[in-house]
Amino acid sequence: MKARLRIERLELAEPLRISRSTMSAREAVWLSVGHDGLHGHGEAVSSVYYGLDADTLVRLLTAVDLGRFAEPESALEALRAGELASSRAVPPAVTAAVESALLDLVGKRAGTPVYRLLGAAAPPVTATARTIGITSPVHAAAQARRLAASGFQLIKVKAGTPDPEDDVERVHVIRDAAPGVRLLLDPNGAWTTAQALALLPRFAGLGVEAVEQPLAPGDPEALGALAERSPLPVIADEDAVDLEDARRLAGRVHGINVKLAKCGGVHAALRIAELIDGSGTELMLGCLTASTLGLAPAVHLADRARWADLDGHLLLAHDPWSGIGGADGVVRTSGLPGLGVEEVRAAHEDVA
Repeated sequence: MKARLRIERLELAEPLRISRSTMSAREAVWLSVGHDGLHGHGEAVSSVYYGLDADTLVRLLTAVDLGRFAEPESALEALRAGELASSRAVPPAVTAAVESALLDLVGKRAGTPVYRLLGAAAPPVTATARTIGITSPVHAAAQARRLAASGFQLIKVKAGTPDPEDDVERVHVIRDAAPGVRLLLDPNGAWTTAQALALLPRFAGLGVEAVEQPLAPGDPEALGALAERSPLPVIADEDAVDLEDARRLAGRVHGINVKLAKCGGVHAALRIAELIDGSGTELMLGCLTASTLGLAPAVHLADRARWADLDGHLLLAHDPWSGIGGADGVVRTSGLPGLGVEEVRAAHEDVA
């Protein structure tokens, strides 16, 4: 097998502000793995939070030696066994991108979609949340009206401004603008326990369905204790990175936001889902801002989650891949073999 890497800059349609940062673009590194005339594709995106820039991603992906495998099926088996990379310190985002490319290629070789490789009989179709960042009430209300008119049933509202009243007002105008839409709230760890206990009843009164990571990550015990007292379901995100984090939080919080780039890919996500099944903690599937290529593996799992927040490609000014939909508030697999995605324009030259 031969691998190629390409870098593409993904511009957002508008800057996305959250409690800790504002983002207007990110770099994507695309991995293409070829064998017998077929190609599988995966994507890893840069992240300041996880300390990964494009150059680092290229270096780490280049170090994964896929050439030593005769076919993608054996490489995928080695990845599942933790034997693919030469170093155990490979970031989950890199593992997820490699797994994506291998799953795509294995599916194409078998003539079957990835969801069938994962044991699902029917194509996954699910409503996805759409994020509204920290912005003015007027802009937030306009976004909410537009999203509701487009078919979105679930909106995730970013919170965590220095003045919490700004967050309350933004949720209030969104609720008024889109009264029939379900709401999630995400402060990205911006609150103290005291602030959360004071604010969550107010957001519950506005019809918010659940809150993601209200407390700063690093103290899962505090998050679990808050969940016991919260009038809203509490979903762990930054505190739930891998299987061991999920083990600590299972039964303590109401949900865990699993992002493939955070946990290490599809099979790592399936292990987390199996671990929390029956514990009272439910699965949320989330994402980073990425292209359709980066979102597609999670869409093949989407029917297993209570909440799906798979809108990263919808935040882009231009998505260079197609195949999972979402503009009407619903993501779905295309039914094509592999991931079922296609590149819609030529990209930059290979870098490796």
